[in-house]
Amino acid sequence: MPEGPELYKNAQMVNRVCKGLVFSGKIMKSAVSTKNPDVSFAAREYSIHAESRGKEMALVLTSLASECKSKVIKQENGRGKERMRILFRFGMSGKFTFGPVKDVHKHAHLNFYTKDKPLMVLSFVDVRRFGRWELTDEWSKNRGPDPMFEYKEFRSNILDSLEDKIFDKPLCEVMHNQKYFNGIGNYLRAEIIFRSGIPPFSCARSALEKLRIKKENDVSEIHNHKKVKLENCLDILDLCNLVPKEVINLPGKGYDPSGNHSDYSGFTKWLQCYYNSEMRNLVDHDGRTMWFKGEAGPMVPKEAKSRGMQKSRKRKTKEENKEQDNDTNIKVELSSPKKPKTKAPPVKTKKKAENSKKKVVKKQCKTKTSVSKKEPVRRSLRIKRARERDGL
Repeated sequence: MPEGPELYKNAQMVNRVCKGLVFSGKIMKSAVSTKNPDVSFAAREYSIHAESRGKEMALVLTSLASECKSKVIKQENGRGKERMRILFRFGMSGKFTFGPVKDVHKHAHLNFYTKDKPLMVLSFVDVRRFGRWELTDEWSKNRGPDPMFEYKEFRSNILDSLEDKIFDKPLCEVMHNQKYFNGIGNYLRAEIIFRSGIPPFSCARSALEKLRIKKENDVSEIHNHKKVKLENCLDILDLCNLVPKEVINLPGKGYDPSGNHSDYSGFTKWLQCYYNSEMRNLVDHDGRTMWFKGEAGPMVPKEAKSRGMQKSRKRKTKEENKEQDNDTNIKVELSSPKKPKTKAPPVKTKKKAENSKKKVVKKQCKTKTSVSKKEPVRRSLRIKRARERDGL
């Protein structure tokens, strides 16, 4: 599932490819996306800008028509608007792609087309169709501040709400609650808890109450993705700010406009705990796998089970496939023609040999008896022969 850093990278990719482009025409929704609303924007020409916050991303459509300077475009709902905002939640597999119309992904569920030729399309792709979008000017009210870019609000939102019943649960399960940990998902919680050294199934309230006493000047704040000078060790809320930013700054292609993510080497090297064969894992009360090291904590689910690692199949690139085809062709040319395989005669045992001899003897006896027996003569021939003997 895409988490906070992935949505941020997605938004940055959209801003990069859409910079200076003019979009126009009807916004097309796929026929299978029945749970999402239709999107219609009355402007003939518009630009697209993206922004993200935690596990949400928004596209802002701004009209570029000359009539906007003097008149306001009228929408179907009766309100005048020069701007439209579409809020996306990516679900399990959502992402944005950008490319030629001929290369549109078969699972593209919302498409924005450019005005100039060759026509290009910005698409919201969702293979598993858990993603959602809605037309709104605000972020979702049930989601808290972004730990990466709204750190002060994020920290105070948690420490001022520790009386909430949700904090009676284990720490690892509370960190999936987007009301307080917006943008934190399965791999981020594993990496954050691993670095904090807190058992994942310890009570969330008892782990976070200690942070209320912490002084504000213990740790310098993190701004503009710069490295932090630490006076004391980072607590778990500080790590919720730092660890996602490390993912953002990882080397590699990141999110490719074509939707191809061929370079995961930097991310896999960065992971210390999540999906690591040297670590332990248990299924939490929500049915999700928690990766950790050391003690699990006192709030482990009864009869908790661990899950094995699945073997990932690496997709080969076009160049690798071509090389493989060339190698097979060369092998076929150099190899000599194969001789037809001949089956070796079966080895007979003593019993089988005796049985076969008996069968042969029986067949011979049958042939002898059949030869010794005279063939029956017709009645007319017998009468003719008798007359010849009698001289008639």
